[in-house]
Amino acid sequence: MKIAKRITGIVIAALIALAAGLVIMSAVQPADTLPAAADTYVAASADENEVLPDYETDTSAEEAEAQATSGKAIAAGIAIGLAALGGAIGMGLAIAKASEGIARQPEASGNIRSTMMLGLVFIETVVIYALIVSVLLIFVL
Repeated sequence: MKIAKRITGIVIAALIALAAGLVIMSAVQPADTLPAAADTYVAASADENEVLPDYETDTSAEEAEAQATSGKAIAAGIAIGLAALGGAIGMGLAIAKASEGIARQPEASGNIRSTMMLGLVFIETVVIYALIVSVLLIFVL
């Protein structure tokens, strides 16, 4: 049970750190997609009435939105993939240790099995939370 608790704690901490990093990463826009502060730029040189042309960007608003959406999809895929990987490793270790415990003490198999199932539920809950965060990354943010 100590291992399952430890692994669950590690998975939760990694998931929180990953979610925070992905939210920050998805909020950052490339410099060329940021809106301009003004439509025109006035030169502060000798002629104050001289108007400089707008800076043209390489991407339109639709392309910038498509890039942001694809970035969110990649971030969500990485988040759920890492959470599922961590959950699978934790579950595998918990089941392996429970099997060893049952092999060593067959009379305690009921207690070991119920404790293992409770630990597996907690680990799976973390993976479901990662799925929810991924869906929120795609559709809400």
